[in-house]
Amino acid sequence: MTNKNLDIDPKAKGLIFDLDGTLADTMPIHYVAWKNAAARYGIDFTAELFIELAGIPLYPTVEKLNQIFGKSIDPRELGNIKEAEFEKNMHLTPEIKIVTDLVRANYGKIPMAVGTGGSRRLSLKTLEIIGLRKYFDVLVTSEDVANFKPHPETFLKCAQLMGVAPADCEVFEDGVLGMQAARTAGMMVVDVTQFYEVTIGK
Repeated sequence: MTNKNLDIDPKAKGLIFDLDGTLADTMPIHYVAWKNAAARYGIDFTAELFIELAGIPLYPTVEKLNQIFGKSIDPRELGNIKEAEFEKNMHLTPEIKIVTDLVRANYGKIPMAVGTGGSRRLSLKTLEIIGLRKYFDVLVTSEDVANFKPHPETFLKCAQLMGVAPADCEVFEDGVLGMQAARTAGMMVVDVTQFYEVTIGK
């Protein structure tokens, strides 16, 4: 565990937060959901694989699994099983306090948005569970873009909706693909995993 302080860059005029693994510690719950759902199709969904695919939306993740394992699973079928598994346990999600404290401290002082590869329904539900729903007017989900992370569209759309130039936005992310998207968008980026302990299935 690190004792670094998490703060915003003095140059930032808008803040963008990823959701899963950045604001909400949902990653262990997502991992178990994928592991249980994929096992029904004979796929051993390892922690390494989970980390590699983090940030990719639901159905495209199944398409990736098909490529990796030479399967032809219906993305909606497996994806919907996985979401149902996740939803059963999502009420257990804790906030990632070092990041959520930053949100609360800057609320009303600087525009803030959430840019996630998740669905709008479950993203809103997650924000509700961790008590942050009222803090964000701007939420960009997988349903709002044509291109997912590592493409910068999610974050560029957040910047546009906040009315802040991309170069003046600071992105808080835990995923490699998300950090890549933020850099491609020309934004400042913070890897939040330096500030808290990540534990995904053993």
